[in-house]
Amino acid sequence: MPEMPEVETVRRTLLPLIKGKTIKEVTVWYPKIITGDAKEFAKQLTGKKIENIERYAKYLLIRLSDNLTIVSHLRMEGKYRLVKINTKKDKHDHVQIIFSDNSALRYNDVRKFGRMQLIKTGTEKEKTGISKLGAEPNSAAFTVSYLQNGLARKKKNIKSTLLDQSVVAGLGNIYVDEVLWETKIHPLSQANSIPAKKVAQLHDNINSLIELAIAERGTTVHTYLDANGKTGGFQKMLQVYGHKGEPCVRCGTPLEKIKVNGRGTTFCSKCQVIYK
Repeated sequence: MPEMPEVETVRRTLLPLIKGKTIKEVTVWYPKIITGDAKEFAKQLTGKKIENIERYAKYLLIRLSDNLTIVSHLRMEGKYRLVKINTKKDKHDHVQIIFSDNSALRYNDVRKFGRMQLIKTGTEKEKTGISKLGAEPNSAAFTVSYLQNGLARKKKNIKSTLLDQSVVAGLGNIYVDEVLWETKIHPLSQANSIPAKKVAQLHDNINSLIELAIAERGTTVHTYLDANGKTGGFQKMLQVYGHKGEPCVRCGTPLEKIKVNGRGTTFCSKCQVIYK
């Protein structure tokens, strides 16, 4: 699943491709991608202009004229690409937005898990899944005390807690494994048992890791591509994710992989301390 750095990279690469364009026609080949009525979605978009693209956590916010916003979640494998109008349709293309210059934005999703929802601009925190999200890394709201309070309320392991989007918005499996290794915290540590000093380190490492991953244009492990069809670069910098059985670069101990609430989790049993 694209996590916060990947979605931010999609935002940055998609914006110059479509900003300022006017929508001429919309085709929804797979209506379940649309939250709400797909025909009404297509009708309301016609004639609107792309004004900006913003992001919150893993959500893209495509800002349109007339105070409308498309809230888009890529889920597992959603991708956007700009094509010429006569480009042959891929079998996994599910939504097409044709612009007045006869270019077309296509949404492609092998698993069909992604969703788009058209709302009034400014209501995204009330009308969409964003309403359930916590603070995102590197935001003013994401302070050390915010994270300490969030962990103190959770009587479950730290891996599951950091994947809980109501605690920290935007993190997924890859970056949680990486930041726990960086901070030397075992993934099965009790979230509310981690010392305050360690939580402060965790906070800072989350911020720095996400910032670096964005600078590297995200992580391509399976199918992630940006809006220009390019892979990310952070996969070359992963220390634990995808490295089961390899020696820890810090201590040489073979990395282990376990399941934590159904999620594959790679860690160093020697470096990473378990807090109970």
